[in-house]
Amino acid sequence: MPSVESLLGELRDLGIVDERVLNAIADVPRERFVIPELRDLAYENRALSISCDQTISQPFIVALMTQALNLTGDETVLEIGCGSGYQAAILSKLAKRVITLERHPKLAHDAQAKFDRLEYRNIEIHIADGTLGYRPLAPYEAILVTAAAPTITQPLVDQLEIGGRLIIPVGDEEKQELLQVIRTEDGLRQRHLCYCRFVKLIGKAGWPATSRYEEG
Repeated sequence: MPSVESLLGELRDLGIVDERVLNAIADVPRERFVIPELRDLAYENRALSISCDQTISQPFIVALMTQALNLTGDETVLEIGCGSGYQAAILSKLAKRVITLERHPKLAHDAQAKFDRLEYRNIEIHIADGTLGYRPLAPYEAILVTAAAPTITQPLVDQLEIGGRLIIPVGDEEKQELLQVIRTEDGLRQRHLCYCRFVKLIGKAGWPATSRYEEG
C-alpha cells in the first residue's frame, strides 16, 4: 500500500519544490478525506471518487495548485468547490484563513465534520454558488478553483486584490488548461501550469447544470 513518504518522493520528482506545501501534504491525513472503500488508495497519486458524483483531486494537482498560490501564511484564501475538504485542509496549513464554498449540502456538512474532528479551526464553509465568489470578505489575496470553468470566471477576478493570484482550470468538458492568473493594474497576467481534467464548475458564471447531481 502506498505511503505518504512514497507520495512525497513522487511529488518532488514531479517538480513540487515548496517545502511548506510538501509539509502540508505530509501533515493532512488524506485517508480521512476519501470514502472508506478507497482508503487503501489514499496515498496513490490519483484522483478518487467521492459522494455526489465528485472527486478528490490527484495529490500532484493539489500540490501544484497550492504551490502556484505562493502563500506566505498571512492570506485569506477563497476556495471554490470544497468537495471532500482535502484541498481546504491543505490550504489551512499555509494561510491565515480559508473560506471555502460548496454547492452540495451533503459535501459541505461532511467536510465540516472532518474539519471539526481534525481540529482545523481556520476554515469556514458556505453553501453557495462558487462561480459568484464570496463578496463579504473580498478582495482576496488568493483564490483557488477546484472545478473546470469554460472561461476565466469574471466574478472571481473582480474579487481578487491587485497582485492576487487565481488558480483555475479552464476549457471544455474533456480537457482543460490549469492557469495561474495574476491581477495587475494593467489587467490579467496568465501562466500555463499543466493540462488537466476536472469536474465542471456549475453555476451562474460557469456551466449550467444538466443532471440532478449537478443541480446540487
